[in-house]
Amino acid sequence: MSDVPTESFTHRMSVVIPVYQGERTLPSVLAEIAPLTEGFETPDGYRAIVHEVVLAYDHGPDRSAELIRRLADEYSYVKAVWLSRNFGQHAATLAGIASSGGDWVVTLDEDGQHDPAAIGSMLDTAMRERADVVYAEPTNKPPHGYFRNTASKASKRLLETLFGGGKASHFNSYRLILGEVGRSVAAYSGTGVYLDVALSWVAAHIVTSPVELREEGDRRSGYSYRRLMAHFWRMILTSGTRGLRIVTATGLLVAAGGVVFAIYLIIMRFTSGDIPEGWTSQMVLTALCSGAILVALGVIAEYLGVAVNMALGKPAYLIVRDPSTGPLGQRLPENRD
Repeated sequence: MSDVPTESFTHRMSVVIPVYQGERTLPSVLAEIAPLTEGFETPDGYRAIVHEVVLAYDHGPDRSAELIRRLADEYSYVKAVWLSRNFGQHAATLAGIASSGGDWVVTLDEDGQHDPAAIGSMLDTAMRERADVVYAEPTNKPPHGYFRNTASKASKRLLETLFGGGKASHFNSYRLILGEVGRSVAAYSGTGVYLDVALSWVAAHIVTSPVELREEGDRRSGYSYRRLMAHFWRMILTSGTRGLRIVTATGLLVAAGGVVFAIYLIIMRFTSGDIPEGWTSQMVLTALCSGAILVALGVIAEYLGVAVNMALGKPAYLIVRDPSTGPLGQRLPENRD
């Protein structure tokens, strides 16, 4: 049992913001977070406080670095994390998570699209569903245009169904993550691993919470269609070994089909006189050899799968504390006065 009475437990939140070009939008985001640093109560009655805001600087083209220094001097709860060069949004987010210390980690964008006021309802969802990860589920269409929204939805569905990319349809950069789970993922994830895929490896329960998205401040998105395509391809490559298993299954299927086709050709050779001399043997050899080659590729793919999992940093297990003593164990009594 927990040593802390549930009614007096305060959920400590770490807000992680990767900063690339936040010179114009970041001050307003911090201004919205500021009231939450004094403590707040969620709609369901849980007590929480944002005890730190981690700004992970990813070497953008504007003067965000100067702004981060000024914010760190102005607000005691602002913590700056300096990356040595530009590594990308996911790497910056991982660096921020690794540098956090809260019971929960909230990740949100610098552009003001994500409303910090929704943190309370996301915490309620986590406690109600006993979830390790809660993604914001937009109640309105993301402000990116029809083509980009449709492509994003289709790519996530493809990743989820074909390549085993966890609950890819839920993926969103506005997340609430159990602190020890998020920091563990940040510690072991390999180079280039997609954060949400890594979370799906170890999170016991992933859910969504309805959140209304806002416009992206007064600047355009930093993601071009070329970068978005590269982003999607990285999701596929880091989603696991299901793509390699598809190669194995295809090889076995073609090999079996080659044997059946060879038997069919042999039967036709002896029952029909219209087949040219030598054609049957040539096609039999082609079918059998093609099947053998694909089976061999499948075996190689299985060995590669072991190496891929090791390179991605996918753990065989993750040890956490007793859930009843952590934040998820601090549930409010169902019947309260």
